[in-house]
Amino acid sequence: MKDMQFPFSSEDNFQLAFSKGLDDLLTADELGVFILVLANASYDREIFSVMRPVLKRRFEEWADYFESDSVVEAEHAPDDVAVFQALRSLGFEQIQGAQKRMVGIWQLQYNQMRSFRPRRNADAAFNTNRVDFETNGFNFNKPFLRKEIFWEGDIQGKQVRLLYNKFPFADLHGLFVIDPENEKPQWLNQDDHNFVWQFLSDVGGQMPVGMGYSSLGAYASVNHQHFQSFISKKKYPVELSCWEHNGGHLQYPVACRKLIKADDAWQFIDSLQQANVAFNLLYRPDEIYCFSRAFQGSYQHADWTPGFAWSETAGGIAVTSLHEYRQLEDEDINRELKLLRR
Repeated sequence: MKDMQFPFSSEDNFQLAFSKGLDDLLTADELGVFILVLANASYDREIFSVMRPVLKRRFEEWADYFESDSVVEAEHAPDDVAVFQALRSLGFEQIQGAQKRMVGIWQLQYNQMRSFRPRRNADAAFNTNRVDFETNGFNFNKPFLRKEIFWEGDIQGKQVRLLYNKFPFADLHGLFVIDPENEKPQWLNQDDHNFVWQFLSDVGGQMPVGMGYSSLGAYASVNHQHFQSFISKKKYPVELSCWEHNGGHLQYPVACRKLIKADDAWQFIDSLQQANVAFNLLYRPDEIYCFSRAFQGSYQHADWTPGFAWSETAGGIAVTSLHEYRQLEDEDINRELKLLRR
């Protein structure tokens, strides 16, 4: 993927490159790559419809492999084997695409494939927002992730690696890693913050792009510095004009500060880091929404959510149960957001 033309030139170019990349990955004889393609295709109704026949064929081929005498599970990542065995028990015809609806002002999505996602750091309790990088831990330099790279190259003197999000919950969802070989933990520095700010400002005129970020302790699942890119014309609920931080009259359920200058934003973000506060960020071109919140594990979240990260604090709520998707009400989401207050 590294020789692909820069995809952020326009929304159409990004969409075409994203879909073509998924098509190309289906030829790879790797279980983790197949799971990635299936999860990304099922998130997008149009892509899922087009790819469904070949996805079904590949699913059946993998199922036959795991039933055969030639299966060697040790050749595949244990997480991938566990995910596929769960999918196999479910059956291909029972795999459902993502569904979305509004619950009051909040965006709710049913995302079945994310129920199979390995949890990693997301199940741990935290009382610190910084942990040293661990080379032996899961990180984005692992050789088995090479095929999951959507694009990589030089942007303004930095090496950027954009990977498909294996279990997406945002439109055209990617993992945006800056200078991955430097092995930085999930802890921001001013240089990388300024780089993301300038990058979004530069490309924002061509496409509706944004970035999410979760600190350790705010449901970041990987301790290797990364942002989560997405492309969508639809605003997150936190971006609406009704809230006090946007000049409106309503108080947002979680502590939220909107900043429109990179230096001001950095000073606030770094003050949270230095004070050992968990936080989530939503970057948009020339503005940022900063959420200071309680550490994961310091409060009891509802059974219907695995925990709120950057998308949830911005008002985009993903659930993995169809029953919960149908039953949740506005007050359920408001109540959960208020639990994040420090």
